[in-house]
Amino acid sequence: MEQEARVLRAAGGFGRARRLLAAASWVPCIVLGLALSSEALLTAQPAHHCRPDPTLLPPPLRALRGPALLDAAIPRLGPTRAPSPCLLLRYPDPAPRTRPGPRPAPASNGTRPCTRGWLYALPSAGLLQSPVTQWNLVCGDGWKVPLEQASHLLGWLLGCVVLGAGCDRFGRRAVFVASLVLTTGLGASEALAASFPTLLVLRLLHGGTLAGALLALYLARLELCDPPHRLVFSVGAGLFSVAGTLLLPGLAALVQDWRLLQGLGALMSGLLLLFWGSQRRGPRGQFLGGELPGYRSGACQGGQRFRLVGGGIRANFRRSLAPQVPAFYLPYFLEAGLEAAALVFLLLTADRCGRRLVLLLGTMATGLASLLLLAGAQYLPGWTVLFLSVLGLLASRAVSALSSLFAAEVFPTVIRGAGLGLVLGAGFLGQAASPLDTLHGRRGFFLQQVVFASLAVLTLLCVLLLPESRSRGLPQSLQDADHLRRSPLLRGCPRQDHLPLLPPSDSCWAGHTPEQH
Repeated sequence: MEQEARVLRAAGGFGRARRLLAAASWVPCIVLGLALSSEALLTAQPAHHCRPDPTLLPPPLRALRGPALLDAAIPRLGPTRAPSPCLLLRYPDPAPRTRPGPRPAPASNGTRPCTRGWLYALPSAGLLQSPVTQWNLVCGDGWKVPLEQASHLLGWLLGCVVLGAGCDRFGRRAVFVASLVLTTGLGASEALAASFPTLLVLRLLHGGTLAGALLALYLARLELCDPPHRLVFSVGAGLFSVAGTLLLPGLAALVQDWRLLQGLGALMSGLLLLFWGSQRRGPRGQFLGGELPGYRSGACQGGQRFRLVGGGIRANFRRSLAPQVPAFYLPYFLEAGLEAAALVFLLLTADRCGRRLVLLLGTMATGLASLLLLAGAQYLPGWTVLFLSVLGLLASRAVSALSSLFAAEVFPTVIRGAGLGLVLGAGFLGQAASPLDTLHGRRGFFLQQVVFASLAVLTLLCVLLLPESRSRGLPQSLQDADHLRRSPLLRGCPRQDHLPLLPPSDSCWAGHTPEQH
Protein backbone atom coordinates (compact mmCIF):
# COMPACT_ATOMS: atom_id res chain seq x y z
CA MET A 1 0.00 0.00 0.00
CA GLU A 2 2.98 2.27 0.58
CA GLN A 3 3.94 1.55 -3.03
CA GLU A 4 0.64 3.06 -4.22
CA ALA A 5 1.28 6.22 -2.22
CA ARG A 6 4.79 6.52 -3.65
CA VAL A 7 3.50 6.08 -7.20
CA LEU A 8 0.85 8.77 -6.70
CA ARG A 9 3.35 11.18 -5.20
CA ALA A 10 5.80 10.55 -8.03
CA ALA A 11 3.04 11.26 -10.55
CA GLY A 12 2.16 14.53 -8.85
CA GLY A 13 -0.63 13.17 -6.67
CA PHE A 14 -4.29 13.16 -7.61
CA GLY A 15 -4.00 16.49 -9.34
CA ARG A 16 -6.07 18.21 -11.97
CA ALA A 17 -4.86 16.07 -14.88
CA ARG A 18 -5.71 12.84 -13.11
CA ARG A 19 -9.06 14.22 -11.98
CA LEU A 20 -9.95 15.14 -15.57
CA LEU A 21 -8.88 11.71 -16.77
CA ALA A 22 -10.97 9.99 -14.10
CA ALA A 23 -13.95 12.21 -14.97
CA ALA A 24 -13.47 11.45 -18.68
CA SER A 25 -13.96 7.77 -17.84
CA TRP A 26 -17.60 8.61 -17.06
CA VAL A 27 -18.41 9.23 -20.74
CA PRO A 28 -18.24 5.57 -21.86
CA CYS A 29 -20.63 4.71 -19.03
CA ILE A 30 -23.44 6.40 -20.97
CA VAL A 31 -22.96 3.96 -23.85
CA LEU A 32 -22.63 1.02 -21.47
CA GLY A 33 -25.81 2.10 -19.70
CA LEU A 34 -27.63 2.23 -23.05
CA ALA A 35 -26.43 -1.27 -23.92
CA LEU A 36 -27.27 -2.77 -20.53
CA SER A 37 -30.79 -1.30 -20.58
CA SER A 38 -31.60 -2.13 -24.20
CA GLU A 39 -32.74 -5.65 -23.28
CA ALA A 40 -35.92 -4.28 -21.70
CA LEU A 41 -36.91 -2.50 -24.93
CA LEU A 42 -35.91 -5.27 -27.34
CA THR A 43 -37.92 -7.91 -25.47
CA ALA A 44 -40.93 -5.81 -24.43
CA GLN A 45 -44.17 -7.71 -25.07
CA PRO A 46 -46.69 -5.44 -26.85
CA ALA A 47 -50.40 -6.03 -26.50
CA HIS A 48 -51.44 -8.34 -29.33
CA HIS A 49 -54.19 -10.55 -30.69
CA CYS A 50 -54.63 -12.93 -33.61
CA ARG A 51 -55.07 -11.51 -37.06
CA PRO A 52 -58.65 -12.36 -38.07
CA ASP A 53 -59.01 -14.97 -40.82
CA PRO A 54 -62.31 -14.41 -42.70
CA THR A 55 -61.97 -17.73 -44.53
CA LEU A 56 -62.53 -19.56 -41.22
CA LEU A 57 -65.80 -17.69 -40.51
CA PRO A 58 -69.24 -18.83 -41.60
CA PRO A 59 -70.33 -17.30 -44.94
CA PRO A 60 -72.74 -14.78 -43.32
CA LEU A 61 -69.85 -13.30 -41.26
CA ARG A 62 -67.13 -13.10 -43.92
CA ALA A 63 -68.17 -9.65 -45.09
CA LEU A 64 -67.68 -8.07 -41.66
CA ARG A 65 -65.00 -5.42 -41.19
CA GLY A 66 -63.39 -3.52 -38.33
CA PRO A 67 -64.57 -4.09 -34.73
CA ALA A 68 -67.41 -6.35 -35.87
CA LEU A 69 -64.90 -8.70 -37.52
CA LEU A 70 -62.82 -8.79 -34.33
CA ASP A 71 -65.90 -9.63 -32.25
CA ALA A 72 -66.81 -12.45 -34.62
CA ALA A 73 -63.29 -13.90 -34.94
CA ILE A 74 -61.60 -13.44 -31.56
CA PRO A 75 -62.83 -14.55 -28.11
CA ARG A 76 -63.01 -12.02 -25.31
CA LEU A 77 -61.44 -12.56 -21.90
CA GLY A 78 -62.27 -11.32 -18.42
CA PRO A 79 -64.49 -8.49 -17.27
CA THR A 80 -62.65 -6.00 -19.50
CA ARG A 81 -63.53 -8.07 -22.58
CA ALA A 82 -59.97 -7.84 -23.89
CA PRO A 83 -59.22 -9.82 -27.09
CA SER A 84 -57.55 -13.17 -26.52
CA PRO A 85 -53.85 -12.90 -27.46
CA CYS A 86 -53.45 -16.42 -28.84
CA LEU A 87 -56.81 -17.85 -29.92
CA LEU A 88 -59.44 -17.56 -32.64
CA LEU A 89 -63.09 -18.58 -32.39
CA ARG A 90 -63.97 -21.85 -34.06
CA TYR A 91 -67.28 -22.34 -35.84
CA PRO A 92 -69.00 -25.58 -36.88
CA ASP A 93 -69.07 -26.56 -40.52
CA PRO A 94 -72.11 -25.08 -42.29
CA ALA A 95 -75.09 -27.43 -42.45
CA PRO A 96 -76.61 -28.34 -45.83
CA ARG A 97 -79.12 -25.82 -47.10
CA THR A 98 -82.67 -27.15 -46.70
CA ARG A 99 -84.71 -24.14 -47.63
CA PRO A 100 -84.16 -20.90 -49.54
CA GLY A 101 -83.51 -17.62 -47.84
CA PRO A 102 -80.73 -16.08 -45.77
CA ARG A 103 -78.87 -18.50 -43.54
CA PRO A 104 -78.49 -17.47 -39.87
CA ALA A 105 -74.96 -17.13 -38.57
CA PRO A 106 -74.05 -20.14 -36.39
CA ALA A 107 -72.63 -19.69 -32.90
CA SER A 108 -69.02 -20.54 -32.14
CA ASN A 109 -68.34 -23.90 -30.52
CA GLY A 110 -64.70 -23.55 -29.39
CA THR A 111 -61.34 -21.94 -30.08
CA ARG A 112 -58.34 -22.65 -32.27
CA PRO A 113 -54.76 -21.27 -32.55
CA CYS A 114 -53.92 -18.27 -34.69
CA THR A 115 -53.48 -19.02 -38.41
CA ARG A 116 -52.45 -15.70 -39.97
CA GLY A 117 -50.12 -14.20 -37.42
CA TRP A 118 -50.78 -11.42 -34.95
CA LEU A 119 -51.66 -7.76 -34.80
CA TYR A 120 -49.65 -5.69 -32.31
CA ALA A 121 -50.44 -2.49 -30.44
CA LEU A 122 -47.57 -0.32 -31.65
CA PRO A 123 -45.36 1.44 -30.87
CA SER A 124 -44.18 -0.79 -28.04
CA ALA A 125 -41.59 0.83 -25.75
CA GLY A 126 -41.10 3.42 -28.49
CA LEU A 127 -40.39 0.86 -31.23
CA LEU A 128 -42.58 0.16 -34.24
CA GLN A 129 -40.58 -2.99 -34.89
CA SER A 130 -38.72 -5.20 -32.41
CA PRO A 131 -37.43 -8.78 -32.45
CA VAL A 132 -40.69 -9.81 -30.78
CA THR A 133 -42.85 -8.39 -33.58
CA GLN A 134 -40.49 -9.30 -36.42
CA TRP A 135 -40.29 -13.01 -35.54
CA ASN A 136 -43.64 -13.26 -33.68
CA LEU A 137 -42.10 -14.31 -30.35
CA VAL A 138 -45.49 -14.62 -28.66
CA CYS A 139 -47.87 -17.41 -27.64
CA GLY A 140 -46.30 -20.72 -28.73
CA ASP A 141 -42.93 -19.06 -29.40
CA GLY A 142 -43.05 -16.84 -26.31
CA TRP A 143 -40.48 -19.07 -24.59
CA LYS A 144 -37.83 -17.69 -26.94
CA VAL A 145 -37.94 -14.28 -25.22
CA PRO A 146 -36.71 -15.47 -21.79
CA LEU A 147 -34.24 -17.70 -23.62
CA GLU A 148 -32.75 -14.64 -25.31
CA GLN A 149 -32.72 -12.73 -22.01
CA ALA A 150 -30.93 -15.57 -20.22
CA SER A 151 -28.47 -15.92 -23.10
CA HIS A 152 -27.58 -12.22 -22.98
CA LEU A 153 -27.06 -12.32 -19.20
CA LEU A 154 -24.98 -15.47 -19.58
CA GLY A 155 -22.79 -13.53 -21.99
CA TRP A 156 -22.29 -10.81 -19.39
CA LEU A 157 -21.43 -13.47 -16.79
CA LEU A 158 -18.86 -15.21 -19.01
CA GLY A 159 -17.39 -11.88 -20.08
CA CYS A 160 -16.91 -10.80 -16.48
CA VAL A 161 -15.17 -14.04 -15.54
CA VAL A 162 -12.99 -14.52 -18.63
CA LEU A 163 -12.10 -10.92 -19.43
CA GLY A 164 -11.69 -10.09 -15.73
CA ALA A 165 -8.82 -12.56 -15.64
CA GLY A 166 -7.62 -11.06 -18.93
CA CYS A 167 -7.39 -7.63 -17.28
CA ASP A 168 -4.83 -9.04 -14.84
CA ARG A 169 -2.86 -10.81 -17.54
CA PHE A 170 -2.91 -8.34 -20.43
CA GLY A 171 -3.71 -5.04 -18.75
CA ARG A 172 -6.79 -2.86 -18.42
CA ARG A 173 -6.30 -0.83 -21.57
CA ALA A 174 -5.73 -3.82 -23.84
CA VAL A 175 -8.94 -5.51 -22.66
CA PHE A 176 -10.89 -2.23 -22.87
CA VAL A 177 -9.85 -1.52 -26.46
CA ALA A 178 -10.31 -5.12 -27.62
CA SER A 179 -13.75 -5.26 -26.00
CA LEU A 180 -14.81 -2.03 -27.69
CA VAL A 181 -13.66 -3.28 -31.11
CA LEU A 182 -15.61 -6.52 -30.68
CA THR A 183 -18.61 -4.68 -29.25
CA THR A 184 -18.78 -2.42 -32.31
CA GLY A 185 -18.62 -5.35 -34.72
CA LEU A 186 -21.13 -7.48 -32.83
CA GLY A 187 -23.55 -4.58 -32.40
CA ALA A 188 -23.49 -3.94 -36.15
CA SER A 189 -23.98 -7.67 -36.78
CA GLU A 190 -27.03 -7.69 -34.52
CA ALA A 191 -28.58 -4.94 -36.60
CA LEU A 192 -28.18 -7.20 -39.67
CA ALA A 193 -29.29 -10.49 -38.07
CA ALA A 194 -31.49 -12.45 -40.47
CA SER A 195 -32.94 -14.99 -38.01
CA PHE A 196 -33.65 -15.42 -34.35
CA PRO A 197 -30.97 -18.14 -33.75
CA THR A 198 -28.37 -15.78 -35.24
CA LEU A 199 -29.53 -12.97 -32.96
CA LEU A 200 -29.39 -15.34 -29.98
CA VAL A 201 -25.71 -16.14 -30.56
CA LEU A 202 -24.80 -12.53 -31.27
CA ARG A 203 -26.51 -11.31 -28.08
CA LEU A 204 -24.51 -13.86 -26.08
CA LEU A 205 -21.21 -12.67 -27.54
CA HIS A 206 -22.21 -9.01 -27.37
CA GLY A 207 -22.95 -9.30 -23.65
CA GLY A 208 -19.50 -10.78 -23.05
CA THR A 209 -17.66 -7.97 -24.82
CA LEU A 210 -19.73 -5.31 -23.07
CA ALA A 211 -18.83 -6.89 -19.74
CA GLY A 212 -15.14 -6.73 -20.63
CA ALA A 213 -15.34 -3.03 -21.45
CA LEU A 214 -17.30 -2.29 -18.27
CA LEU A 215 -14.91 -4.22 -16.05
CA ALA A 216 -11.70 -2.83 -17.55
CA LEU A 217 -13.01 0.73 -17.31
CA TYR A 218 -14.10 0.22 -13.69
CA LEU A 219 -10.69 -1.11 -12.69
CA ALA A 220 -8.74 1.62 -14.49
CA ARG A 221 -10.84 4.35 -12.88
CA LEU A 222 -10.52 2.87 -9.42
CA GLU A 223 -6.73 2.50 -9.67
CA LEU A 224 -6.41 6.02 -11.00
CA CYS A 225 -8.07 7.60 -7.94
CA ASP A 226 -6.63 8.11 -4.48
CA PRO A 227 -8.60 6.72 -1.48
CA PRO A 228 -10.63 9.89 -0.68
CA HIS A 229 -11.94 10.15 -4.25
CA ARG A 230 -12.67 6.52 -5.16
CA LEU A 231 -16.28 6.63 -3.99
CA VAL A 232 -17.02 10.00 -5.63
CA PHE A 233 -15.77 8.98 -9.06
CA SER A 234 -17.39 5.53 -8.85
CA VAL A 235 -20.75 7.12 -8.01
CA GLY A 236 -20.27 9.63 -10.84
CA ALA A 237 -19.75 6.76 -13.28
CA GLY A 238 -22.90 5.09 -12.00
CA LEU A 239 -24.93 8.26 -12.48
CA PHE A 240 -23.70 8.57 -16.06
CA SER A 241 -24.80 4.97 -16.62
CA VAL A 242 -28.25 5.91 -15.28
CA ALA A 243 -28.24 8.84 -17.71
CA GLY A 244 -27.74 6.36 -20.55
CA THR A 245 -30.66 4.31 -19.23
CA LEU A 246 -32.88 7.40 -19.20
CA LEU A 247 -31.83 8.40 -22.73
CA LEU A 248 -32.61 5.02 -24.26
CA PRO A 249 -36.44 5.37 -24.56
CA GLY A 250 -35.97 8.73 -26.28
CA LEU A 251 -33.56 7.21 -28.81
CA ALA A 252 -35.98 4.33 -29.37
CA ALA A 253 -38.84 6.74 -30.02
CA LEU A 254 -36.59 8.66 -32.43
CA VAL A 255 -35.46 5.71 -34.59
CA GLN A 256 -38.54 3.45 -33.98
CA ASP A 257 -36.77 0.35 -35.30
CA TRP A 258 -34.70 -2.07 -33.25
CA ARG A 259 -32.15 -2.55 -36.04
CA LEU A 260 -31.50 1.17 -36.27
CA LEU A 261 -31.26 1.31 -32.47
CA GLN A 262 -28.63 -1.44 -32.44
CA GLY A 263 -26.76 0.23 -35.27
CA LEU A 264 -26.76 3.51 -33.36
CA GLY A 265 -25.35 1.70 -30.31
CA ALA A 266 -22.60 0.18 -32.46
CA LEU A 267 -21.75 3.62 -33.85
CA MET A 268 -21.50 5.09 -30.35
CA SER A 269 -19.26 2.25 -29.12
CA GLY A 270 -17.08 2.78 -32.18
CA LEU A 271 -16.70 6.44 -31.31
CA LEU A 272 -15.52 5.39 -27.86
CA LEU A 273 -12.41 3.93 -29.46
CA LEU A 274 -11.23 7.55 -29.63
CA PHE A 275 -11.22 7.43 -25.83
CA TRP A 276 -8.63 4.67 -25.55
CA GLY A 277 -5.70 7.03 -26.10
CA SER A 278 -6.41 8.69 -22.74
CA GLN A 279 -7.00 5.39 -20.97
CA ARG A 280 -4.08 4.60 -18.67
CA ARG A 281 -3.33 1.12 -17.55
CA GLY A 282 -3.60 0.66 -13.82
CA PRO A 283 -0.89 -1.11 -11.86
CA ARG A 284 -1.00 -4.85 -12.11
CA GLY A 285 1.13 -7.68 -10.90
CA GLN A 286 1.92 -11.21 -11.91
CA PHE A 287 -0.27 -14.17 -11.05
CA LEU A 288 0.90 -15.97 -7.94
CA GLY A 289 -0.78 -19.34 -8.28
CA GLY A 290 -0.05 -20.76 -4.87
CA GLU A 291 -1.54 -17.80 -3.01
CA LEU A 292 -4.74 -17.18 -4.92
CA PRO A 293 -7.16 -19.85 -3.61
CA GLY A 294 -6.85 -18.87 0.04
CA TYR A 295 -7.62 -15.23 -0.57
CA ARG A 296 -10.52 -15.84 -2.92
CA SER A 297 -12.17 -18.12 -0.43
CA GLY A 298 -12.82 -15.17 1.88
CA ALA A 299 -13.26 -11.75 0.27
CA CYS A 300 -14.37 -13.09 -3.12
CA GLN A 301 -17.11 -15.30 -1.71
CA GLY A 302 -18.40 -12.46 0.47
CA GLY A 303 -18.60 -10.10 -2.51
CA GLN A 304 -20.22 -12.79 -4.66
CA ARG A 305 -22.97 -13.35 -2.10
CA PHE A 306 -23.79 -9.63 -1.99
CA ARG A 307 -23.97 -9.34 -5.79
CA LEU A 308 -25.89 -12.61 -6.17
CA VAL A 309 -28.53 -11.50 -3.69
CA GLY A 310 -28.68 -7.93 -5.01
CA GLY A 311 -28.99 -9.05 -8.64
CA GLY A 312 -31.37 -11.96 -8.13
CA ILE A 313 -33.78 -10.58 -5.57
CA ARG A 314 -34.71 -7.58 -7.74
CA ALA A 315 -36.86 -9.84 -9.92
CA ASN A 316 -39.00 -10.64 -6.88
CA PHE A 317 -39.53 -6.95 -6.15
CA ARG A 318 -40.32 -6.23 -9.82
CA ARG A 319 -42.99 -8.91 -9.87
CA SER A 320 -44.55 -7.50 -6.70
CA LEU A 321 -44.43 -4.05 -8.29
CA ALA A 322 -45.98 -5.13 -11.62
CA PRO A 323 -49.65 -5.23 -10.50
CA GLN A 324 -49.28 -1.75 -8.99
CA VAL A 325 -47.65 -0.12 -12.06
CA PRO A 326 -48.52 -2.28 -15.10
CA ALA A 327 -47.31 0.12 -17.84
CA PHE A 328 -43.83 -0.15 -19.38
CA TYR A 329 -42.47 3.36 -18.93
CA LEU A 330 -43.43 3.92 -15.30
CA PRO A 331 -41.53 0.93 -13.81
CA TYR A 332 -38.65 1.54 -16.24
CA PHE A 333 -38.11 5.13 -15.16
CA LEU A 334 -38.94 4.28 -11.54
CA GLU A 335 -36.17 1.70 -11.40
CA ALA A 336 -33.70 4.07 -13.07
CA GLY A 337 -34.62 6.76 -10.55
CA LEU A 338 -34.18 4.33 -7.67
CA GLU A 339 -30.73 3.41 -8.96
CA ALA A 340 -29.76 7.08 -9.03
CA ALA A 341 -31.19 7.54 -5.51
CA ALA A 342 -29.21 4.52 -4.29
CA LEU A 343 -25.98 5.99 -5.70
CA VAL A 344 -26.62 9.36 -4.06
CA PHE A 345 -27.34 7.55 -0.78
CA LEU A 346 -23.98 5.78 -1.04
CA LEU A 347 -22.23 9.06 -1.79
CA LEU A 348 -23.65 10.57 1.40
CA THR A 349 -23.10 7.60 3.71
CA ALA A 350 -20.41 5.14 2.53
CA ASP A 351 -17.46 7.43 3.39
CA ARG A 352 -19.06 8.86 6.50
CA CYS A 353 -20.29 5.61 8.07
CA GLY A 354 -18.01 3.07 6.39
CA ARG A 355 -18.59 0.44 3.74
CA ARG A 356 -19.46 -2.40 6.09
CA LEU A 357 -22.14 -0.57 8.05
CA VAL A 358 -23.90 0.60 4.88
CA LEU A 359 -23.69 -2.92 3.44
CA LEU A 360 -25.18 -4.27 6.65
CA LEU A 361 -28.09 -1.80 6.61
CA GLY A 362 -28.76 -2.27 2.89
CA THR A 363 -28.74 -6.06 3.13
CA MET A 364 -30.97 -5.93 6.20
CA ALA A 365 -33.51 -3.71 4.40
CA THR A 366 -33.43 -5.96 1.33
CA GLY A 367 -33.98 -9.13 3.34
CA LEU A 368 -36.70 -7.60 5.52
CA ALA A 369 -38.67 -6.28 2.53
CA SER A 370 -38.36 -9.62 0.76
CA LEU A 371 -39.50 -11.62 3.79
CA LEU A 372 -42.51 -9.36 4.36
CA LEU A 373 -43.58 -9.67 0.73
CA LEU A 374 -43.01 -13.41 0.83
CA ALA A 375 -45.09 -13.90 3.96
CA GLY A 376 -47.94 -11.45 3.53
CA ALA A 377 -48.14 -9.99 0.01
CA GLN A 378 -51.67 -11.35 -0.47
CA TYR A 379 -52.86 -9.90 2.85
CA LEU A 380 -51.16 -6.48 2.69
CA PRO A 381 -52.86 -3.42 1.18
CA GLY A 382 -51.65 -2.24 -2.20
CA TRP A 383 -49.76 0.79 -0.90
CA THR A 384 -47.80 -1.41 1.54
CA VAL A 385 -46.79 -3.81 -1.23
CA LEU A 386 -45.75 -0.84 -3.37
CA PHE A 387 -43.69 0.66 -0.53
CA LEU A 388 -41.93 -2.63 0.25
CA SER A 389 -41.18 -3.25 -3.42
CA VAL A 390 -39.69 0.22 -3.85
CA LEU A 391 -37.69 -0.13 -0.63
CA GLY A 392 -36.38 -3.52 -1.71
CA LEU A 393 -35.36 -2.24 -5.15
CA LEU A 394 -33.62 0.78 -3.63
CA ALA A 395 -31.74 -1.28 -1.02
CA SER A 396 -30.75 -4.01 -3.50
CA ARG A 397 -29.39 -1.40 -5.92
CA ALA A 398 -27.34 0.15 -3.14
CA VAL A 399 -25.99 -3.24 -2.03
CA SER A 400 -25.02 -4.22 -5.59
CA ALA A 401 -23.20 -0.95 -6.28
CA LEU A 402 -21.38 -0.85 -2.95
CA SER A 403 -20.39 -4.52 -3.04
CA SER A 404 -18.68 -3.94 -6.41
CA LEU A 405 -16.69 -1.00 -5.05
CA PHE A 406 -15.91 -2.83 -1.83
CA ALA A 407 -14.67 -5.95 -3.65
CA ALA A 408 -12.46 -3.86 -5.94
CA GLU A 409 -10.95 -2.07 -2.93
CA VAL A 410 -10.24 -5.29 -1.03
CA PHE A 411 -8.78 -7.45 -3.80
CA PRO A 412 -5.04 -6.98 -4.36
CA THR A 413 -3.93 -5.63 -7.72
CA VAL A 414 -2.49 -8.93 -8.93
CA ILE A 415 -5.94 -10.58 -8.90
CA ARG A 416 -8.28 -7.58 -8.81
CA GLY A 417 -9.62 -8.14 -12.32
CA ALA A 418 -10.34 -11.83 -11.81
CA GLY A 419 -11.83 -11.26 -8.36
CA LEU A 420 -14.06 -8.38 -9.38
CA GLY A 421 -15.09 -10.33 -12.48
CA LEU A 422 -16.33 -13.19 -10.30
CA VAL A 423 -18.22 -10.77 -8.06
CA LEU A 424 -19.92 -8.99 -10.98
CA GLY A 425 -20.59 -12.33 -12.66
CA ALA A 426 -22.45 -13.51 -9.56
CA GLY A 427 -24.77 -10.52 -9.94
CA PHE A 428 -25.60 -11.43 -13.53
CA LEU A 429 -26.12 -15.04 -12.45
CA GLY A 430 -28.73 -13.82 -9.97
CA GLN A 431 -30.43 -11.74 -12.66
CA ALA A 432 -30.53 -14.75 -15.00
CA ALA A 433 -32.62 -16.68 -12.47
CA SER A 434 -35.74 -14.70 -13.43
CA PRO A 435 -35.81 -15.44 -17.21
CA LEU A 436 -34.85 -19.05 -16.54
CA ASP A 437 -37.82 -19.35 -14.20
CA THR A 438 -40.06 -17.71 -16.82
CA LEU A 439 -38.77 -20.24 -19.34
CA HIS A 440 -40.21 -22.99 -17.14
CA GLY A 441 -43.57 -21.30 -16.74
CA ARG A 442 -42.76 -19.60 -13.40
CA ARG A 443 -43.38 -22.88 -11.58
CA GLY A 444 -40.35 -22.27 -9.37
CA PHE A 445 -40.87 -18.58 -8.59
CA PHE A 446 -41.93 -19.14 -4.99
CA LEU A 447 -38.91 -21.35 -4.32
CA GLN A 448 -36.67 -18.75 -5.98
CA GLN A 449 -38.14 -16.06 -3.73
CA VAL A 450 -37.52 -18.20 -0.63
CA VAL A 451 -33.91 -18.90 -1.65
CA PHE A 452 -32.99 -15.26 -2.29
CA ALA A 453 -34.74 -14.06 0.86
CA SER A 454 -32.82 -16.66 2.90
CA LEU A 455 -29.55 -15.69 1.23
CA ALA A 456 -30.19 -12.05 2.08
CA VAL A 457 -30.51 -12.96 5.75
CA LEU A 458 -27.43 -15.21 5.72
CA THR A 459 -25.38 -12.58 3.92
CA LEU A 460 -25.68 -10.36 6.99
CA LEU A 461 -23.21 -12.66 8.73
CA CYS A 462 -20.64 -12.06 5.98
CA VAL A 463 -20.43 -8.37 6.88
CA LEU A 464 -18.88 -9.20 10.24
CA LEU A 465 -16.07 -11.11 8.52
CA LEU A 466 -15.08 -8.35 6.11
CA PRO A 467 -12.49 -5.59 6.57
CA GLU A 468 -13.23 -1.88 6.29
CA SER A 469 -11.78 -0.45 3.07
CA ARG A 470 -12.76 3.19 3.60
CA SER A 471 -9.84 5.64 3.22
CA ARG A 472 -7.33 2.82 2.76
CA GLY A 473 -4.90 2.30 -0.08
CA LEU A 474 -5.46 -0.48 -2.56
CA PRO A 475 -3.52 -3.66 -1.67
CA GLN A 476 -0.93 -4.32 -4.37
CA SER A 477 0.06 -7.89 -3.54
CA LEU A 478 -1.40 -10.84 -1.72
CA GLN A 479 0.97 -10.10 1.17
CA ASP A 480 -0.73 -6.70 1.54
CA ALA A 481 -4.13 -8.38 1.50
CA ASP A 482 -3.03 -10.77 4.24
CA HIS A 483 -2.60 -7.79 6.56
CA LEU A 484 -6.22 -6.64 6.23
CA ARG A 485 -8.05 -6.89 9.55
CA ARG A 486 -11.62 -6.90 10.71
CA SER A 487 -12.35 -3.52 12.25
CA PRO A 488 -15.41 -2.82 14.45
CA LEU A 489 -18.61 -1.65 12.79
CA LEU A 490 -19.23 1.27 15.16
CA ARG A 491 -17.03 4.16 16.18
CA GLY A 492 -15.67 4.51 19.67
CA CYS A 493 -14.10 1.02 19.57
CA PRO A 494 -10.47 0.14 18.87
CA ARG A 495 -9.48 0.66 15.27
CA GLN A 496 -9.01 -3.06 14.65
CA ASP A 497 -9.05 -6.33 16.50
CA HIS A 498 -6.18 -8.76 16.79
CA LEU A 499 -7.42 -11.26 14.20
CA PRO A 500 -6.49 -10.91 10.53
CA LEU A 501 -9.18 -11.21 7.89
CA LEU A 502 -7.68 -14.46 6.60
CA PRO A 503 -4.91 -16.86 7.60
CA PRO A 504 -1.62 -15.68 6.11
CA SER A 505 -0.64 -17.08 2.72
CA ASP A 506 2.01 -19.80 2.84
CA SER A 507 4.40 -17.71 0.78
CA CYS A 508 4.27 -14.91 3.32
CA TRP A 509 5.75 -17.26 5.89
CA ALA A 510 8.27 -18.87 3.58
CA GLY A 511 11.82 -18.49 4.76
CA HIS A 512 10.86 -17.86 8.41
CA THR A 513 11.43 -20.24 11.24
CA PRO A 514 8.80 -20.99 13.89
CA GLU A 515 10.84 -19.10 16.46
CA GLN A 516 10.49 -15.93 14.39
CA HIS A 517 6.71 -16.03 14.81
